[in-house]
Amino acid sequence: MSLDAINAAFDAAGREARKALVPFLMSGHPTPDQFARNLAEAGKYADVIEVGVPFSDPLADGPVIQAAAAEALKHGTTLASTLAAIAAREDGPPILLMLSCNQLLAHGLERVARRIVEAGASGAIVPDLPFEESTELREIFARHGLVLIAMLAPTTDAARKSAILRQAQGFAYLISVAGVTGARDAFPPETLDYIREAAQASSAPVCVGFGISKPQHVEQLREHADGFIVGSALIRAIESGGSVADVLAPLRQACDATITTGTDS
Repeated sequence: MSLDAINAAFDAAGREARKALVPFLMSGHPTPDQFARNLAEAGKYADVIEVGVPFSDPLADGPVIQAAAAEALKHGTTLASTLAAIAAREDGPPILLMLSCNQLLAHGLERVARRIVEAGASGAIVPDLPFEESTELREIFARHGLVLIAMLAPTTDAARKSAILRQAQGFAYLISVAGVTGARDAFPPETLDYIREAAQASSAPVCVGFGISKPQHVEQLREHADGFIVGSALIRAIESGGSVADVLAPLRQACDATITTGTDS
């Protein structure tokens, strides 16, 4: 897997006139064995999968994902065990790690990049690494064929947003609203404007995350987004004894639906 695998996933979605679905799972949650089963199950619905590496200090996470990380840490989940679980899967869509800058620095950037490649993952999302300080990691990842996913929020100013989107690879991660992760009922009209403007300026597909939990969200925002990231709703379902399919099957259906244009069919 590599940046090429991410590009291929979005190219396939585009050719098939559908939206990409990007679920988030916390490594080691609710147990390491169940995580491995959920990873395989999510692969039946996903175009790309994000795998969180639990960390003691939350990074834009709401209470649901914070609790999942805490539980995973109790099971002794580490970056090493996460990579081992990814390497052990038989097949599936490309995987991106979501982890902290400190986790990267503690292991060494070059060493982490090599281990990500060896595990068969395609890159990472590092929420606490400012874009202005990301050049070294981007260059290291590029040498290994990996991607560092860019993130931006509605509060990002115009000049910075433009710079981030010009350099985006794989996809640009659009945080839907100011705040932390967590399910929401609906999104304000300005969210659609934000997605449209980002899509027009981005050199890569744009995916919307933070609050995506039901088909209505996809229907509301799909006109300009290329994909949707679902995290808290999926973690909550797993916590309550539900299945990955309970959340991802209806979202997959919504992502696959053709946009209506106002004519009857």
